[in-house]
Order: sequence, then structure tokens, then C-alpha cells
Amino acid sequence: MKAYMDYGASRPVDPAVLDAMMPYFCDSHGNPSSFHSHGFEALKAINIAREQVTALVGAEASEIVFTSCATESNNLAIAGATIRYRKRGKRVVISEIEHISVINIGKELSRQGFEIVMAPVDETGIVDVDKLGELVNDETVLVSIMAANGEIGTIQPIKEAAEIAHSHEAIFHTDATAAAGQIPLEAATMGFDLMTLSSNDLYGPKGVGALYLRKGLRLKPHMIGGGQEGGLRSGSENVPGIVGMGKAADLMIRRMEAEGERLTGLRDRLIRGVLDVVPESYLNGHPTKRLPNNANIRFSYVEGEALIISLDQLGIQLSSGSACVAKTLEPSHVLRALGLKHEEAHGSLVFTLGKDNRGDDVDYVVRGIPDVVSKLRAMSPLTPPELR
Repeated sequence: MKAYMDYGASRPVDPAVLDAMMPYFCDSHGNPSSFHSHGFEALKAINIAREQVTALVGAEASEIVFTSCATESNNLAIAGATIRYRKRGKRVVISEIEHISVINIGKELSRQGFEIVMAPVDETGIVDVDKLGELVNDETVLVSIMAANGEIGTIQPIKEAAEIAHSHEAIFHTDATAAAGQIPLEAATMGFDLMTLSSNDLYGPKGVGALYLRKGLRLKPHMIGGGQEGGLRSGSENVPGIVGMGKAADLMIRRMEAEGERLTGLRDRLIRGVLDVVPESYLNGHPTKRLPNNANIRFSYVEGEALIISLDQLGIQLSSGSACVAKTLEPSHVLRALGLKHEEAHGSLVFTLGKDNRGDDVDYVVRGIPDVVSKLRAMSPLTPPELR
């Protein structure tokens, strides 16, 4: 039996999404900038996709800019806004648990003279809004707080964070990569100025992302060229990919409520099952304010990477943190921000469920983990005698 529970790292393209994309690889292959029927057909397909993404996040079609991925959207949003409006101030406030792309953009901006301030989270991974209010001041040009953390699943108080930013006339950006399609997001009513989206996290193709850009806000262009995507991201559009993202967004709108309830049930069943059968195992993140599909569990006296390799031999695929930093040997900055020790952060697994998971998958994982953990603990000199 196999149980894939790494949907946070990569999701399969939905068959309906692939069907929507197929004509634009060969038959409808026109360039959207071409002034003829093939070009018009491609342009129409992009405009439809823009409307579909708009419907998912409560925006207007003119406020959606297509990119190549969430990382590019984060770069365009954060660097584009801070550099464009640097006369307002050079203070940028981000949370300690942002995606590594946001963290590294901050490092680059600091080399350009910006002051990067990290807003802390509590032991469950929720941003401390009181502390955030103290950190944001009239010199702040931008605040970036993710909608939900893809590693520990915590859902953030982003509406309150946006209000704090706007009270000082700062721009508010949220990375909604992990949250979009899982929880309702309304850009206009929640006060977002910028919002990052990813196609693959919606069961669309890799290599496509989007940025919500509030009407009236201007950014420094990311790519200079022929003026596509409002002049912010020039280059011939990836028509099949954009069509796929639009279709994926449309499907998520229809499925979000029912699928969210289903995944929440599986998630809670998984958490209870693992914590009941493995001594000294603990849930990371908030127990209820978390994404429907996410369970992050740490196991004392075990290395997460060793667990992943051993479980993969049983046909169970998981992560030990964000796939974007999986090749580093450093413990998760997200878990460290929660106050976990180095060894505790290293002993954590991320379970992210998806549309193809069923109760049998959960039961298989719960049956398989105890023996694997026991064998690894038996080899560790740190394991106390009663757990060997």
C-alpha cells in the first residue's frame, strides 16, 4: 500500500485541469500579443483564467498579475513595493515564520539599506498582533504576514495585521500560497494590498503563480520587455499554464467547503491516532486554528530525515519541513520560532493531506509509524531506557 501525504510540497494536476490545458499546447497555440484570430483566442483564454482566479480571492480581474510561481510573486510584491515607495520609509516588518523566499527577500533588501524587522509568534505559531502593533510605525513601508503557514498549518490573523499596517499607511502583503483554496480569502474586505498565489497548491500545473495587486498600487517592474501583465512581468505568457491555474481556481471554489470538512476529519483522525500510539510525540502548531489538511508532529529522540527515509520504504511519503529548504541541514526556522530546541525541530514530520487521501491511508500511516519510530529510537544514544 502507498500513502502520499506531502501535498504541501507538490500536488498532482487535477484531470479536469489537464483537459482544460491540452488545447493550448498545440491547437490553440497563438501568442496573446498577436493581432490575429489565434492570438485573440489565446488572449481570451487568459482573460477567462484571470476572472477565475479573481473569483477565488474576491478581487477584480485587472488586479491579477500572472507570474511563474509563488516565489516570483513574493519577489514582485515585496521588492517591487518597497523599492517603488521607499520615500515613505525603509522599515519592513515580516513574521518570523514566513516562507524562505520572503525571508531571503528581506535579507536582500537589508543589503539595499532597508530595515527588516521580524514580528514574533507565540508557541502555537500565531503572530502576536500586540507586538506587531508595536513594531509597525510611521517609517514602515510594508508589512508581510502569511495567511497560513504551510509547515505547521497555523492560520494567521491577517485582517487584524492589515489594519495595523494601514493605520500607519504601510502596504500590506500576504503570502496566501498555503491558504488559498483551503480557507476563504476576500482581498477587498480583508484589506490586502498584495497577495501571493501558487497554481500547484490549487492542483494546477507547476511553473505558474499569480499576484493580487490592489487597484491604484504601483510596483517597480520585475521583468522589463514587451509590457505583458501590465508592464510588471514582461515576456510571452505561459498560456497553457495560466489556463490550468484558472481552471484549478474554479474547481477549488466549488470544492472548498466540502473538501475542507473531509480533510479536517482525516487530519484530526491522523493526529489522534499518531499521538495515541507513539509515546513522546507532540503536535506542533495551534490545535484548531490550522489548515484542514495539515498535521505537524514531532517525535522525541528521532531525526525527521531518518523517519522520512524509513517511512518511504513503506510507501509513505512525508516532509520534515518546507520543500524549498529541504536540502539544508539547518532545523526549521518556523519550529525554532515556536521556541522548540534544535533537536526537537529536527524530529518533526509534516503531514499534508490531499484530494486522493482516504481513511485507509490514515490508518496505514498510524499502523506503520510506531515500529519505525521504535527502531530508530533503539539506535539513538539519547533515547531513555524506557523507550528502547
